[in-house]
Amino acid sequence: MSPGVFAGEAVISAAILDWMIGDPRRSLHPVVVMGWVIQCIRTPIEHWAKDWPWRLRLGGVVITSLLVIGSGLMGWAIERLIWTATPISWVGWLIMVIGLASALAGRSLHHSVIAIIHAIPATPKGNLDDARDKLSWIVGRDVQDLDRTGILRAATESAAENAVDGLFAPLFWMCVGISLWQMNPIFPGPLALAWAFKASSTLDSMLGYRTDNLQWLGTAGARLDDLLTWLPCRLVMLTLPVVSYRWSHWLKLIQAAEQDGKSDPSPNAGRSEAIYAHCVGVKLGGKNRYGQRWINKPILAKTESDPDIAAVSSVLNLTVRLEILWLLGLFLVSQ
Repeated sequence: MSPGVFAGEAVISAAILDWMIGDPRRSLHPVVVMGWVIQCIRTPIEHWAKDWPWRLRLGGVVITSLLVIGSGLMGWAIERLIWTATPISWVGWLIMVIGLASALAGRSLHHSVIAIIHAIPATPKGNLDDARDKLSWIVGRDVQDLDRTGILRAATESAAENAVDGLFAPLFWMCVGISLWQMNPIFPGPLALAWAFKASSTLDSMLGYRTDNLQWLGTAGARLDDLLTWLPCRLVMLTLPVVSYRWSHWLKLIQAAEQDGKSDPSPNAGRSEAIYAHCVGVKLGGKNRYGQRWINKPILAKTESDPDIAAVSSVLNLTVRLEILWLLGLFLVSQ
């Protein structure tokens, strides 16, 4: 079996496994290990840096370098072990599939958002505490004062943004790894690149906040995550309209999403949400509160209606259809 075919089948199987079992709660997940490593390194670095911005920035570079390079090397070591010991045996293939599945978050994102929808009461005056609690697990904004519309908007935005960060970006880097293996299997492959990306994403989620010392300590990780997500985000913008019911307006949808999304401070988050907003036909953006700070996000698809439960479901369905399209393309290219 050629390296490209081996890797392509492993990635497709990993995507299926991700949807079958997601992230088992009682397993030692690589992202949990990455978070533990970040915390272990962060404490002595903050003690050394104190409140000096330049030291904190340097410390952030150290944390980012150690975690991303270390995660990539760990994935590469597993790949080399597979190729040198059992290149095409079922044991090596299974190890690869499990490792790749750990970098994907399709099922976990889908079920987290579905849980929020199910927690929203049928009547407008119902208690929203359960929905707010479930929402707090997937968003960084304050949720305690959100009404029904605010909860649905937050869920829709999270489903759109995290689809890129948690699913399509790692899939993209797996594809890059497959391309490298097609040239020579000694290169870092899909697992090495997926874990390296996952490390940068974990850094951004843990340290990428503009508050206190994190505004300097988290800079390196946040910038790297922006860089590694830049191209996958644009590919989602190009392909999502194809699987939407507005596919005949492909170019207009992309242009509208770019026009709306470029106003966001993030080079990727605004565009991710914007392309979903225009493909589904729902208005997103507005004021979000983070602690004592209010942040005004650009209004996306401002002529559309506010999100309802059907809109959130449509975002999730679009993600499933787009993943199938990407995997189909991967299958054809890797053969």
